[in-house]
Formats: sequence, C-alpha cells, structure tokens
Amino acid sequence: MVLFLPTQVLDMKKLIFSILCFTGLQTFAQTDSANTIPVVVYKDFRLDILASKEAELNVAAAKAAARTGMGYRLQVLSTNDRELAMKTKTQLLQKFPEQKPYMYYQAPYVHLTFGNFTTKQEAEMYKSQISRMLGGASVYILSQRIEIKPEKEIKDDTNK
Repeated sequence: MVLFLPTQVLDMKKLIFSILCFTGLQTFAQTDSANTIPVVVYKDFRLDILASKEAELNVAAAKAAARTGMGYRLQVLSTNDRELAMKTKTQLLQKFPEQKPYMYYQAPYVHLTFGNFTTKQEAEMYKSQISRMLGGASVYILSQRIEIKPEKEIKDDTNK
C-alpha cells in the first residue's frame, strides 16, 4: 500500500501543473509564419450558380408565403363521386373565371372548395349564386388560409 504524504501530494500537483503548462505552450509554438505553405482552394464554378439559384428560390418562397393569409372559401361539394366533382368544378370555372376552385381528396371523399375571399360578405354573395346554380344545394363558408392576389393587397392598402 502506497501512502502519500502531504508534501508529496503538493509536489505531484506542481509536477502535473507544470506538465500541462509546458504542453500548452508547445501547442501555441506550432504556428510558425516563416514555414507557411500557401494553400490554394479550387472552387467549382457551378457552386456559384447553385448558390444564386438557391437565393432566387428563397426569395420566391418568401414572396409566396407573403401572399397567403386567413380568409374564406366555399365548400361546394363533398362526395365520393369524382365525375360529379369534376363536372361541378368545370361549371364553376365557366361561370366564375375570376375565382379559383380547389379539389382535393380526403378518403373516401372528394372535396370541392371555391374562391379566395378576404371578407365574409364577398363569400356570402358567391354562396347564394352557386347555391342557385346547383339547384339549391347546400354551400358552406369555411375559414381557411387563402391565396391573396397582389392586386387585392394594393386595393386594400389604398382604401385604408
């Protein structure tokens, strides 16, 4: 069994401390500016093209995100008859070319929503016209994230 006396422990601490300081100084001594070899980096020109395209995509994504907001759409149809949904979508496009119909599938139903309305009054106006066009069918107003056209943003800003 080895016993260390307090003076030996103190001497051991000094020894370890001096070793650590010496190795620390040696690591800084490795930077000698007289023996530097210039490093040449060859960059592929396609990286610049890729970076510029990525920047353009980021700008386009930011603009697209800015063109969405909360608004209203009309749920015109919810059925499992895809042909009926396509026929109704065609009728809506013919009668209201200024608005956009959206058709999506959520098993087992095909949902047909219509329009990008910023106000509920605008949605109510189209709701009554579409209900009459479909022979009194129920049309519901949904609060959803909609696409806001830049013209509508400009008109809204000038009215304020």
